[in-house]
Amino acid sequence: MATRLPPVHALSAFEAAARHNSFALAAEELCITPSALSHRIRLLEDFVGERLFHRDSRSISLSEFGRRYLDVVRSALRTLTEFPMPHRYPAAQPRVKIMLPPTFARHLFIPYLASFAGRHPEIAVEMYLSVPLYDLSLSESDVEIRFGAGNYPNLVTTKLFEEPAFAVASPAYLATIPPLKTPADLQHATLLRSALEPWQPWFDEAGLHDWPEPSTGLRVDDLGLLLEAICHGYGIGLTRQHFAQDMLDQGKIVELFDIRLRTPPHAYYIVYEKQVRDRPEVDAFITWLESVFKHL
Repeated sequence: MATRLPPVHALSAFEAAARHNSFALAAEELCITPSALSHRIRLLEDFVGERLFHRDSRSISLSEFGRRYLDVVRSALRTLTEFPMPHRYPAAQPRVKIMLPPTFARHLFIPYLASFAGRHPEIAVEMYLSVPLYDLSLSESDVEIRFGAGNYPNLVTTKLFEEPAFAVASPAYLATIPPLKTPADLQHATLLRSALEPWQPWFDEAGLHDWPEPSTGLRVDDLGLLLEAICHGYGIGLTRQHFAQDMLDQGKIVELFDIRLRTPPHAYYIVYEKQVRDRPEVDAFITWLESVFKHL
């Protein structure tokens, strides 16, 4: 009697879905529709007689049997993939998808990315922009840089670096208000608001413990645009060294007082699902991110 084998296209669908922890991303990788991928998973589940994934409306996770079966499937696929075939076409280029805030991308990521490309020219990096504090889904990326409080359940989270926050203003704006000799003189100024850089922690650091968070005036929830608003004289705002250094050097803005909030409530974090590091290109990329930014 012939031995019945599981369909290879269903095995590859299972491995991709388990690696991405997402049917949608697995379907994209395999160039099929999500419904076709789900059909392949069901086909394999019918073949093995066990559930491979637990499914709910928002996510999937491997069953206990699925975890054990995945090791067997990966070993079999690796054996097939690594068998030497001299006339085989070159494999598709490994790629890493990273989601990151626009200001971080502009001022910190792009300037350093060349060093990763130099070390790993074989890996393609795909960048996608997110809005800090709002876009919290990993469904479309392998790795994220998030600006926030660092509380991301069920995800691997590593702080990139510490960066103090401090108050700045343009010389032109300062010429329009009474002199700022002490932090309390800010009562005469317009304070620019941002959910990303709240004033309350800085007020406490400056001894203004009874000052409430500003609730009126211009609000800008993008750190780069906040700096532009400060530079154009709309008021006083909080910023950080890596973003403001060029404007400080050029005299477009000046730092106020000698007060820096050493540990602001928000920082930059690398965020990813644990299993993505099983892919060599993603592991190399995360290792590079950690090595580049840990000394900033």
